Amino acid sequence: MKAPHKILIVKLSSLGDVVHTMPAVQDLRAAFPHARIDWVVERGFAPLAARCEGVARVIPCDIRAWSKRPLAAATRAAWRTFKADLQQDAYDAVIDLQGLSKSALVAWLARTTPDGRRYAMANQTEGSGYEAPTRWVADTAIALEAHVHAVERGRLLCAKALGYTPADALRFGLVGQSKALSAPLPKHLGHADNPFVPRKPLVALVHGTSRVDKEWPLEHWIALGRRLNDAGFGVALPHAGARELATSQAIAAGLDEAWVLPAVGLDVLTDTLAHCAGVVGVDSGVSHIAVALDLPHVQIYNFDTAWRTGPAALDARGKPARQCSVYAEPCPDVESVWSAWEALATPVLSR
Repeated sequence: MKAPHKILIVKLSSLGDVVHTMPAVQDLRAAFPHARIDWVVERGFAPLAARCEGVARVIPCDIRAWSKRPLAAATRAAWRTFKADLQQDAYDAVIDLQGLSKSALVAWLARTTPDGRRYAMANQTEGSGYEAPTRWVADTAIALEAHVHAVERGRLLCAKALGYTPADALRFGLVGQSKALSAPLPKHLGHADNPFVPRKPLVALVHGTSRVDKEWPLEHWIALGRRLNDAGFGVALPHAGARELATSQAIAAGLDEAWVLPAVGLDVLTDTLAHCAGVVGVDSGVSHIAVALDLPHVQIYNFDTAWRTGPAALDARGKPARQCSVYAEPCPDVESVWSAWEALATPVLSR
């Protein structure tokens, strides 16, 4: 087929899924270096999609909110604005990487060039959502292996759709503020009025997740935090919402050197993580950001689903990666997580 000049990615949510889409964008850039790549995404995740290298335009939507009040005047007005924004350009390829009715609707509304085509998955893969309209809308529906990692699913779909081989190296292209000495800290890390300005390398403990059954016990977080403090690290505690804030405060209360992060947006949170020495977290979108930033990271799983969403234990050369997953039921113990952390390429500190 002729090389596409304009490509539209449709991946609306959730946070982890948005991060998992980024390597597909990097493959598209490598295969078609002169192509323009736009991305439709839920507004809450737009700041993250905008930080993905190679994305020319982010088209935000609020389909989650609109679906709650579909007949409201404000919803109708916002929908008209979104539709006009979406249809500003005609695309040679519209690729639905979500596989749901709402993403199929967006793909159907998007304009294509006279030779343009819409692509989508022809089938569900293990552990993912899938709805039939995605293949009804597509000009070309592509069958994928059922047992496939979430990152590889998007990479394979794009590659099969547009006829190229994905790159050997996995690259997310997520731009976070550099940890170089020349780069200023995010304002909330260095503010003069801040009662805790970090004096040591920070390890972020990502305890928050959308599912209670993915959580790790509070006492485990405190025990891990104490080991990190003893090893010379400070602990940073991100949170979203009152419940996670209370957990962050409870963990911090049990540690010598810990800081409960202020409530910040995804862009500032990404910058904050980029300044950390590493991350330990449960299976959550924020943990996936840590992987995309190539930080030393241990991801905690209470279910045997790390093969589908977790970081690989080995890199492309077969060497230990900078990230790994730890799985056990009902949950991994502190010793297992600590051993995994020590095995990563983490900073060596004097004690």
